[in-house]
Amino acid sequence: MSAVESATAIQRSQADLLDFIDWSGVECLNQNSNHSMANALKQGYREDEGLNLESDADEQLLIYIPFTQVIKLHSIVIKGSEEEGPKTVKLFSNKEHMGFSNVNDFPPSDTAVLSPDNLKGKPTVLKYVKFQNVRSLTIFIEDNQSGSEITKVQKIALHGSTVETTDMKGLKKIEEH
Repeated sequence: MSAVESATAIQRSQADLLDFIDWSGVECLNQNSNHSMANALKQGYREDEGLNLESDADEQLLIYIPFTQVIKLHSIVIKGSEEEGPKTVKLFSNKEHMGFSNVNDFPPSDTAVLSPDNLKGKPTVLKYVKFQNVRSLTIFIEDNQSGSEITKVQKIALHGSTVETTDMKGLKKIEEH
């Protein structure tokens, strides 16, 4: 299998991880209560361009997303407007109970600087090796495109696979003797 074929195979096996989010544990710090996390993350809401997750006191947002099973995270889609959409996004794998006071104490698993194409829906491919056994994901939106006080996020979608997923067709049957 060539490198191109294996990269394509990885792409094909990536699914939207929406069904594996543990909704009871999802948190978002500094969200405007009238424009909450559900607007950007929940099915249906995140497809509605009129709904946004908005920051409240300043431009920063700290989002915690636990999963119902261990996942491998491949890429993330974060949509927003050209002015108020997120710019610098730091991602932390399996870091619980982070707050604005300690978010800078930990090195992020990956950092993305979102381009206008990303804000329109182009996925940001992550450092895949850093996201192999993810039980929870913390997303720290540090700033936005224009430096304004309010950050607006129209959609967040996580793409990857569950760790338990094994392609049974790809396994050779072992004969018992």
